[in-house]
Formats: sequence, structure tokens, C-alpha cells
Amino acid sequence: MTKTTQPDSRTVKALLQVFAVLVLAGLAILLFSPHAGADDAAAKVQGNFAGADYWREVSDGTVGYTTSKGAEHGQLINVSGERWRELRNKWISPGGLYAIGGSLGLLTLVYLTLGCMKLDKPRTGRLILRWGLFDRAMHWFVAITFLTLAFTGLNILYGKHFIPEYFGYDIWKNLIALSKFLHNYIGPIFSIGLLVMIIRWFGNNFFNMTDVKWFIQGGGLIGNKHPSAEFLNGGEKGWYWALTILGLVVVGSGLVLDFPLFGLTRNDMQTANLIHGGVSLLLVAISLGHIYIGTIGSEGALEGMKTGYVDETWAKQHHDLWYAEVKDQAIDPAQAQTDKSGKADKPGNAEKAEQA
Repeated sequence: MTKTTQPDSRTVKALLQVFAVLVLAGLAILLFSPHAGADDAAAKVQGNFAGADYWREVSDGTVGYTTSKGAEHGQLINVSGERWRELRNKWISPGGLYAIGGSLGLLTLVYLTLGCMKLDKPRTGRLILRWGLFDRAMHWFVAITFLTLAFTGLNILYGKHFIPEYFGYDIWKNLIALSKFLHNYIGPIFSIGLLVMIIRWFGNNFFNMTDVKWFIQGGGLIGNKHPSAEFLNGGEKGWYWALTILGLVVVGSGLVLDFPLFGLTRNDMQTANLIHGGVSLLLVAISLGHIYIGTIGSEGALEGMKTGYVDETWAKQHHDLWYAEVKDQAIDPAQAQTDKSGKADKPGNAEKAEQA
């Protein structure tokens, strides 16, 4: 019969001690692990936000807490973008079409009804210096940059509605890229010219009673006599102030869009975009009147800004008060051809130009 060997009591005691140490070590690992309680915390978060409630607050644009230091660090979703899209597409874009279309329609009606405003008397052939070289160069610099911004801006806003359909997607793609490039880089250049023009012509553009009477007579459309005017008439002064006020708003908002610095938020950029688009469209609509008068609306108007000189007859008919001051300075065309300086230090100051 085989004799069974019983484990020594000391061996059993040692095994129990090892087992106890292993159990305690396992408990310690569970207790001090960085993931300890993660499930409970997740459950608590889920319980606090209840899933749908949490994302509802996020989608509503609720500002929370984060360690990020960005301008909009506490907002996960910006809900104002949808409002910006609606304002741009439902109000700014259609409103611009109405403004520009209405301006074109009114000018077309005026031209078909009244035609070009001709000179009442024959030209004398004698010329008076009206715009110096610097003023003409400044005018055309601002005009060219303004028209470039107008066409590129209109393409950015409206081009997608008809260019891809009639000219193809590739042409539209390249045209929109070019428009964006020109618009972004010519904008700051235009702003410099605009500021110089505002300062240069500021002193000649204050309204007075002569301008009030000019407006009452519709610039000559009402009544049988052309209203009196100084060097600049009421319409020209009105265009100056429209370009000054609206132009500065357009420039300011455009620079914000070009240079999104100083901690500007998405809301700031959206507001600047709406202001820039709306005021720009209004300015384009108003500018059509200035362009019309300066080209096909009034005989002789463009000559002054091309050569600097205007005929005596034109000056007397459209700016009689100014003509009375400078009529003794009229010269023959041959003299005008030899004098290429156009050094008038102020608009219309031909006397100082001759002395230069």
C-alpha cells in the first residue's frame, strides 16, 4: 500500500502568501490605472448630454469651454454661415440686379427720349484748360481700377449662373480664378487712388445754393435754360460724395476681407462680406450715371478728361459761372497742342498752369 505524502504546512503558508501578494498587486493596478473609472466618466457625460441634447447645443452654436486660444475657440459649429448665405443669395444678389438693371433701364429711357445733350451754339474753337495732367492721370487710374473691380466682382457674384451653361465649365473655372486674383490684388491699389482723389478734389465739392437750383432744374432737363454752375455742378459734386462715402465703405470692408487679421471672427468676415457686396453693387449702379453723362449723354464732356481742354461754348453752357472767371484764358488749338504740360495745380486753375 502506497503511502500519501502530505504537503508541508510551511509550503502551504508560502503559497498563500504569494497568492495574497498577487491579488493585492492586481487590485492596486486596477485602482491606480489612468483608465480607472473611464467607463463611469463616459457614462456620466452621456448621461449629462443625453446624446441628442449635446449635439443640439453644438448645432445651435452654443459656446462651450476649450483650452484652445483661437478667436472662436469655444464654438464648435458656426451657425451664422447659413444666415449669411441666405442674406447674400436672397437679398444682396437680387437687390444688386434690381439696382444695376434699374439704372441701366432709366438711362436707356433717358437716351431714347432725350438723346445726347448737344451744345446749343456752335463751337468757337477756342479752348480753356479744365483739368491738369495730374488730375487726368488720377481720374483714369481710379476709373480703370474701379471698372476692373466692378467686372470681376460681378463675375464672382453672378457668373456662376450663366457662364458655365453658355461658355462651358472650363472657361468659367479659369475666369473665376482670374477674377478672384485681380479683385484681391487690385482692390488695395484702387484704395490708394481713391484716397488721393478724395483729398485732391475735396475743396471743390461743397454744395451751395447754386447746386440746389441745379438739382431743382434737373441739371437742365427741366425748363428751357441750362442751370448755372460753378467749376463743378451739383451732379458732379453728388457723384464725388457718393464715391467718397460709399467708396470708403467698400475699401474698408474689402481690406477686412483681404487681410483677416487682428483676431477677426467668422461673424466679422461674414458681416464685412455682406456690407462689401451690397455697397459695391449700389456704387456700381450710381456710377453708370456718371459714365453715361461722360460718354454719350453730353456732347463735349469727355474731351475735358481726355485732353484737359474744353471748348468755350461747352464751358459757357454747362459751367457759366466758372467760364466767367476763366474766359480770358481761352487759347487757340495750336497753343493747346504746344502746351503739353497741363500743370494746373488745382482743378480748373488754368491761369497758374500758364504761369508755370
